[in-house]
Amino acid sequence: MITLNIHGKVVDVYPSDEPDKPVIYLNTFGHEGKKVYQELQKMNSPAFNMVAISKLSWDSEMSPWDCPPISKTDFPCTGGADEFLSMMIEDILPKAEENIKGTPVWRGITGYSLAGLFAVYSIYQTDLFTRVASMSGSLWFPGLTDYIYTHDFKVQPEHVYFSLGDKESKTKNSYLCTTQEKTSEIQAYYDKKGIDCVFVLNPGNHYVNGDKRTAAGLDWILRR
Repeated sequence: MITLNIHGKVVDVYPSDEPDKPVIYLNTFGHEGKKVYQELQKMNSPAFNMVAISKLSWDSEMSPWDCPPISKTDFPCTGGADEFLSMMIEDILPKAEENIKGTPVWRGITGYSLAGLFAVYSIYQTDLFTRVASMSGSLWFPGLTDYIYTHDFKVQPEHVYFSLGDKESKTKNSYLCTTQEKTSEIQAYYDKKGIDCVFVLNPGNHYVNGDKRTAAGLDWILRR
């Protein structure tokens, strides 16, 4: 592992020993990249490079536009995704890829929770990523489905993985209770566009086995 500090973000690069392998970008809430990478090694995933980014301004940089707090204990989202994505493309990506061998055969964008939302949103802003994994993605986000239905991909993704805990929508919260419905709608919409797309339901709520769920999504896009 090689650790870089770029504009205050911690960027952990896990390079493959083999050249010209895929590179997967994983935005993390804490510092989960190492655990996810270890899970992928246990799964004997195909050779890949991984770039895990942490120390994010989570409620800003992972949200495409403003959203008020969804509960009394929550924080507002302040719509900094475009600015952060520009940082990824212009600064993080080139510096990270200086530390991998050869040229990536493809790039993936992945994340859990709000980072899963960011992963989906990003493919409408850039053509750099052709595979997506959104685990327990915040696809309940107000206005997201309307945005998806009215905007075009920068490049149509080849493979998209969605997963969710089967208890995540069993809540009285008016936003979160729509998560499974919205995820299913988006998966069906992508399927009609001819995208290789899957929606997996895992046992438990939002906070169960996050590292393993994340690794499962990354492994799926690696094996396509």
